[in-house]
Amino acid sequence: MKLALTLVAAATLLDAGARAAEPSSNGLAGGTAGWARFDTNQVHYLTLGKGMNVVVFVHGWSGEIDFWRFQVPALAEKARLILIDLPGHGQSDKPEVAYTMDFFSRAIDAVMRDAKVEKATLVGHSMGTPVICRFYRNHPEQVAALVAVDGALRRFDVKPEQIEEFIGPFRKPEYREHASKFIGSMFPNAGTEALRDRVVAEVLKTPQRVMVSAMEGMWRDQSAWAPEKIDVPLLVVNAKSPFSTPEYEAHVRKIAAKVDYRTMDGVGHFLMLEKPAEFNAILVEFLKKNTLIAK
Repeated sequence: MKLALTLVAAATLLDAGARAAEPSSNGLAGGTAGWARFDTNQVHYLTLGKGMNVVVFVHGWSGEIDFWRFQVPALAEKARLILIDLPGHGQSDKPEVAYTMDFFSRAIDAVMRDAKVEKATLVGHSMGTPVICRFYRNHPEQVAALVAVDGALRRFDVKPEQIEEFIGPFRKPEYREHASKFIGSMFPNAGTEALRDRVVAEVLKTPQRVMVSAMEGMWRDQSAWAPEKIDVPLLVVNAKSPFSTPEYEAHVRKIAAKVDYRTMDGVGHFLMLEKPAEFNAILVEFLKKNTLIAK
């Protein structure tokens, strides 16, 4: 417990410097690019680090591997890291298909086979959470642990018309303005403007049809958000928000016996970018505790 408090305290001091350096930082330099065959398409991924253990990072809606750039330096000497551009995103192919959670899960499988990885810890941010949960349901023997980063682990109580009301603006010609405001609202704290602008710019590189289809995939099939049982070690790291309630934490503990549940203050949805040192301290502590990285 004292070690955890020390790590978080140190992280708080380091975060200000990390945010100041953010626009020019490049934690992905030196990575080896890979291309996994997936149906008739190719999925781009980056391999960094070294070690017997493997950690796979999966970005969220309209994201890309760059969103994990601050996590690489903290883990590269402790494990082999694989960062995936999901199909339709980043440098991966962008086919005319339905971008469902199952489709994304199959892409992870293709990458792991191409990289010759038999078992890994899967880290998913936002939409990446239902993606890694779907992969876990389909391939439990290939998952050492799961890390849910501000992503839900239960269904949302919404009606079909509410879902369409949410997705509808992304179908319109002026979708870029709506997407910019949508992502911008996820950075409520002062001092994150440069980071916000960079994230918005990266999100807007995602084709409109992919944005809409992935939204459909998330909301129309909520089974991926609601794993019935998680038997592997689970780390949940959420931003402090109305969603992260004691009732929700109780739900998570009910479906996962080996869970480490954390809440970070003073961050928005992209907490691993806003306070990377604090987030990394939590992640490294969890991975070391479960012997998922080298000590």
